[in-house]
Amino acid sequence: MASWEHVFTDLAETRGQALLRYAYLLTGDAAEAADLVQEALLRAFGRTTRGLTLESAEAYVRRAILTIHVDGRRRSGRWLRVRHLVAARSDVAGPEIAVVDGADLRSALASLSPRQRACVVLHYYEDLSVAQVADVLGCAPGAVKRHLSDARARLEPLLTDAPEELR
Repeated sequence: MASWEHVFTDLAETRGQALLRYAYLLTGDAAEAADLVQEALLRAFGRTTRGLTLESAEAYVRRAILTIHVDGRRRSGRWLRVRHLVAARSDVAGPEIAVVDGADLRSALASLSPRQRACVVLHYYEDLSVAQVADVLGCAPGAVKRHLSDARARLEPLLTDAPEELR
């Protein structure tokens, strides 16, 4: 077995779920996230690669996931996703609230443009600084700040429980 095959196997076994979660946060759809990870792995290991370590392979695949996602959205012209209707909340304490909150978050993230969503995921989920997000996306830090600001402005009314007159 070639060394790249060992790296591929280790990456799929040890970091596969993390890559899938990352793709899911970008896409908001489990099937689309799985397709995105598969496409990124195919691009990373589709031809014989030499000198890849587990860490560099994961970084390459994460970058490929992000690039494929943003390029796919740009090409298809679907900058905004359709919001899913979420049932009104009840004030009953229990695990259902976490499910509804998760649905609200997914719905709110779906309302962002791909660049805004990528910035939010990289900054808040991946815990990257603004400069690091700018490096990953290949844009200026000011553009990242603007995307984050626009995303926060769009997400705030969707994710707060306070009535509009109290905001």
